[in-house]
Amino acid sequence: MAPKKAAPGSLKLSSVLDLNEASALHGKLMAMRGSNVTIDASQVERIGVQCGQVLVAGAKAWQSDKKSFLVEKASDAFEKTMQLIGIDGANLVAKEI
Repeated sequence: MAPKKAAPGSLKLSSVLDLNEASALHGKLMAMRGSNVTIDASQVERIGVQCGQVLVAGAKAWQSDKKSFLVEKASDAFEKTMQLIGIDGANLVAKEI
């Protein structure tokens, strides 16, 4: 019998992702580790480098776990800031292998 797949999780990002939010974001992601996850970035108005790093580290961790980590519905502010700090959208997508 094939192992049961974990149900996909979803996480809606806060509108402000600053230094204070980085630790909380890390905790939320770690609680979802081991399952496929979809990140909703539609409400993001501001994102700092620390939260960008947490998201990239999350994508890499999910990739090593062979799980899906998708950022979707990214706001303009999210996309522009991520580009400005040198994080390509491809770094935030880990597809299930």
